[in-house]
Amino acid sequence: MRIWIIRKKSIWIGVVALIALLSFLWMGHRAVTVSKTQRDLPIYCVDKGDEKVISISFDAAWGNEDTQQLIDIMDRYGVKATFFVVGDWVDNFPESVKALSDAGHEVMNHSNTHPHMTQISKEKMKEEVNACSDKIEKVTGKRPTLLRAPYGDYNNDVVQAVRECGCYTIQWDVDSLDWKDYGADNIVSRVVDNDHLGNGAIILMHNGAKYTPDALERVITGLQEKGYEIVP
Repeated sequence: MRIWIIRKKSIWIGVVALIALLSFLWMGHRAVTVSKTQRDLPIYCVDKGDEKVISISFDAAWGNEDTQQLIDIMDRYGVKATFFVVGDWVDNFPESVKALSDAGHEVMNHSNTHPHMTQISKEKMKEEVNACSDKIEKVTGKRPTLLRAPYGDYNNDVVQAVRECGCYTIQWDVDSLDWKDYGADNIVSRVVDNDHLGNGAIILMHNGAKYTPDALERVITGLQEKGYEIVP
C-alpha cells in the first residue's frame, strides 16, 4: 500500500496557481468587454496642423429675427461660420438658408425635428438626418456632410447612424450659453476668456438668442486679437 503525503506548502502553491489562472481568465474577459463598449466619439475640434484656427458655429432651431444681422456682422470681418439648421427651420425660413449659403457660410444638419436622438431607433435617426439633408440640398444645392445632434445628445448608435448617412457628428468645446440670456458681456467673456479656448476650438452659439448679435462683433475681434483665424 502506498501512502500519499500532501504537504500544506503544496496545497498553498496549488491555490495560488488556481487564483492566478482565474485572474488571467477574468482579465481577458474584461478586456474583451471593454473593447466591445468603447465609445464612438464625435469631432470636438478643428485640426489644421500648427495653424492657430478656431470655429464659430450656430445652431438654428427656432427664431429668425437676427440671421441677416449675423451675416452682415461676419461679412464686415470676412468671417465664415457653420450653421447647423433643423429641417423644420429650413421649411419655415428657406430664404435665410439660401442667404447663409450664398454668403459663403456652411449650412449643415441639425436633424429634421430636433429630437433627443438617443431616445429613438437607429432607423428613425437616419430618417431625421436624411430628411434634413434633403431639405438643405434642395435650397442650397449642397448636401450636408456634418451633423450636430440636438442637445448635444449622442451615443455610439447616433454617431454610427450619422456616419452611415455620409456625415460626421460635430460637438463643441466652448459653450457661449447665449441662449440663457445672461447678456452680451457674459457671452463675450465665456468665449474669449474661456479656459478651454485653444487651437482648434469649436464655439457654440445660436442664431435666435437675444444678445448674440450684440456680442458677436466683440467675440470676433477678441478672438482675432488673440491671433486666431476663424474658419468654418
